[in-house]
Amino acid sequence: MEFNAKKVDEANAVISATIAKETIETNLDKVAKQAAKTMDIQGFRKGKVPVAVVKARYADKLTEDAEGEALRAVLANGLKELNIANEDLVGEPSISKFDKKEDGSIDIEVSVACKPAVDLGDYKSLLPEVEDKAVDAKEIDAKLEEMAKQSAPLTKIARKRMVKDQDHALIDFEGFVDGVAFEGGKAEKFALHVGSGSFIPGFEEQIIGMKYEEQKDITVTFPEEYQSKDLAGKEAVFKVTLHEIQEKAAAELNDEFAAKMLQGEENATLEMLKEKLEEQMKAEAKNKYYREELKPAYLETLVEKVEFALPATVVDQEINQALNNKVRSLSEDEIKALQEDAAKVEEMREELREDAQNSVKATFIVDALAKAESVDVSDQEVSQVLYYEAMQMGQNPQDVLKQYQDAGYLPAIKMSMIEEKVITKLLDEKLGK
Repeated sequence: MEFNAKKVDEANAVISATIAKETIETNLDKVAKQAAKTMDIQGFRKGKVPVAVVKARYADKLTEDAEGEALRAVLANGLKELNIANEDLVGEPSISKFDKKEDGSIDIEVSVACKPAVDLGDYKSLLPEVEDKAVDAKEIDAKLEEMAKQSAPLTKIARKRMVKDQDHALIDFEGFVDGVAFEGGKAEKFALHVGSGSFIPGFEEQIIGMKYEEQKDITVTFPEEYQSKDLAGKEAVFKVTLHEIQEKAAAELNDEFAAKMLQGEENATLEMLKEKLEEQMKAEAKNKYYREELKPAYLETLVEKVEFALPATVVDQEINQALNNKVRSLSEDEIKALQEDAAKVEEMREELREDAQNSVKATFIVDALAKAESVDVSDQEVSQVLYYEAMQMGQNPQDVLKQYQDAGYLPAIKMSMIEEKVITKLLDEKLGK
């Protein structure tokens, strides 16, 4: 068998070979014998089917298996000669040539990609300058006022008047579709914050102007994407009764309020609450500063300064994904024009290449940084983050985790968390914390 394996660069290699007809025939005999042991064909006892019968009946499938076995052998021999371990491979090998000859031999060419060796150099010297983010006392006071206002109880307003935007209206309501009441569409003495957007679009606006004990029919249309399919897109009539208008009681900032906010904290004081709030706000400001300014700037610098070969197949996959995303935003006429002009598609691919290369490069750089800094994120940490986010959104955490798992998103989420963790560690060190 003619065979050649060569490295294009540190991340890419090409294995080419000519598989002889005799090799295919030998493999064919082998797979046919194996199949004969398990096949159940009428007229023969199981395991006693003649190989010739198996070959005649399943010729195409067995030939395909025989060729596949030969191809795997070529790939294994090529990787051995190139001294590339299976765990160093990135993505699936790409068959760029599979040419069957008249004499029964097959010319093949396989492109393989492997993890590049990334020399980060003095990566810490490339970190941007880091400022210590302070929080203004006025911001803390404003946050305290907001918290106090939100936690203050609702009380009935002293004077009767009509409902205005941002009022808290105490209402009874019952919803009907085609004259029939639907499940979950009824409540009594419900405190609605008018203008909060918590109800179906159009409902809260029609509450404005209602008077005490007034009854009113409010007509709305459920959104097409509404969670209940039975109601999605349908018109509904809500019979509403306004009982009273409420307002937030005056907010009091004292130790009693602090104890309420710091449940479980012994001897809580307003000063203690302020300190904890300042700490939290500083952390939020720092995280935003890192995430929106420093991290992108640092990665951009590393991508520009650190040089290494990129796996071609991974770059192509990134380009394909970006191309698919771009095509989704095109009109039908634009898509049709692309289908009729292959050159235009290739032009779009080339326009996306640089961004795709930088994205792939950044991924390998983050991986190298994590190894250099001994930073890792466990699968359990990924699950915990998804569980927390799901609960915040009122979703079932196990369902959300399964959705991400089935969609194949977990590795990307894990890499994003590693990126956040390692760069935060480096920036904190630079800040001297």
